[in-house]
Amino acid sequence: MFGNRKRIRTTKIDTLIGSKSEILGDVRFSGGLHVDGTVKGNVVADEDASSVLTLSESGTIEGEVRVPNVVLNGTVIGDVHARQHIELASNARITGNVYYSMIEMAMGAELNGNLVHVAEELEVPLQIGHGARFGMVEES
Repeated sequence: MFGNRKRIRTTKIDTLIGSKSEILGDVRFSGGLHVDGTVKGNVVADEDASSVLTLSESGTIEGEVRVPNVVLNGTVIGDVHARQHIELASNARITGNVYYSMIEMAMGAELNGNLVHVAEELEVPLQIGHGARFGMVEES
């Protein structure tokens, strides 16, 4: 049962937000993103199923997170959407709902919100850009 589980920690880090950095605005990435600093905005992975967000103990995100694979050991103020896998380490602190397909939670992790299990294919991507704050989706 546990032997065939994929480990997501081996993903290469393509982007690093250092401990003395503060990003004001949305972050869109693909591949691996490691956050030691502060992001005040949404963190969204492009449509790459192997994208991973790692938030260290000193990291903070104030905004919505939409990444297929998430490893949290810091603070998130906002909803977290992990289409594939989320790991909440012992220092994880989340104020918001967690939408997940598969979850691991260590003793000491704190969640002030709801855990919501969703099927991977039902997850709707976060719209960023014109019309995003009103929930409008542009038609092609």
